[in-house]
Amino acid sequence: MNLLIVGAGQAGAQLAGTARDLGWEGPITLVGQEPHAPYARPPLSKAFLKGEAPLASLALRSAAFYADKRIDLVTGEHIDRIDLAGDGTGTATSATGHRWRFDRLVLATGARPRRLPIEGAGLDGVLTLRDVRDAQALAGRLATATAVVVIGGGFIGLEVAATAATAGIPATVVEAAPALMNRVVSRATADLVATAHRAAGIQVRTGLRPVRLRGTDGTVDAVELDDGEELPADLVVVGVGARPRDELARAAGLRCDDGIVVDARSLASDGRTIAIGDCANLPDPSPWSHDAPRLRLESVDNAIEQATSAAATLAGLDRPYRGVPWFWSDQGRLKLQIAGLARPDDEVVLRPGRRPGQHTALRYRGPRLVAAECVNSPADFLAVRRALGEGISLPPATARDTALPLKEHLAAAQRADTGERERRA
Repeated sequence: MNLLIVGAGQAGAQLAGTARDLGWEGPITLVGQEPHAPYARPPLSKAFLKGEAPLASLALRSAAFYADKRIDLVTGEHIDRIDLAGDGTGTATSATGHRWRFDRLVLATGARPRRLPIEGAGLDGVLTLRDVRDAQALAGRLATATAVVVIGGGFIGLEVAATAATAGIPATVVEAAPALMNRVVSRATADLVATAHRAAGIQVRTGLRPVRLRGTDGTVDAVELDDGEELPADLVVVGVGARPRDELARAAGLRCDDGIVVDARSLASDGRTIAIGDCANLPDPSPWSHDAPRLRLESVDNAIEQATSAAATLAGLDRPYRGVPWFWSDQGRLKLQIAGLARPDDEVVLRPGRRPGQHTALRYRGPRLVAAECVNSPADFLAVRRALGEGISLPPATARDTALPLKEHLAAAQRADTGERERRA
């Protein structure tokens, strides 16, 4: 039984190793289009960009790992055709003409950055950040940049802006929504982050859109906003989200809708092909997500946990993907950690920290605690993440009591829950 994994990122590498650990005896081939072995992407916008983390330090596994696990790692090959039979077997062909036969197929093809549909988007000096090559190009530009404009106030954009500001380069963030990270965090957290970035010298413009990128001799030199203002820029970084790489799946006849549609066991519409990571559209894995919409999760946590569940599917084990999603973003001196998935209409219970630039925003859906946003509050993050995973909630009125640390409130709630279960037993 030949297992072929298309995509050698975090998800693909995780599945390859876990499948072997769970008893897959046949050949495992992991094919990636980049010339590098699987590596960690989060440092690209921070330590790698600043020259503090060489590429070798980002490797997810050593060469010995792949050899010991009998995983054939193929780099520098772009799969551009999948011939898929009804029983899930088939062949994959790369742009160079190489072919791989498979009995089971895993698609871990990731996502690509969205581009700006405006005049000047193709000018020299307009960059995105997704992989090592992007990061290397961006690092080269930052070395000589005098004014950086980041379009998009999400994790990547804010991390790049913070890196530029740390290097003493004037940076401006332009976000079309009324607040930073608008789809991810509460307004309270967005405002705290914006205040911190402004204090660090970053200009933050929300509620504005770029309408044109201007250039001289083919190189960008300004960003025109929809209010008529022009921002000088010899480097523009576009961070406005990503699109799933689902072209292979579509061509093979698999159902796609903002990614490859899979079930809780990571099975695609044919019931045999596996899709994981940034390219997969999956059911919300949260324990309380009975009526939640489907989604794509672009995070290291999802790549690891979904791949682990999918490897169990390949091994014939019934382990649907369930868990509490979590995320993090290091933005200069800010560390934002999120546990759980909130919705815009969830209630916010704010617990201010003891130091400036520190707080925890708890998110409630009715009486249930469903998520938390922790800024420079790692102890709160760990406590809430553990509680959510164990199904422990905390009444909003109790959460508002800041006389006790959140960890102690949650510990008391857990003792009460344990006692109630024992009484029922």
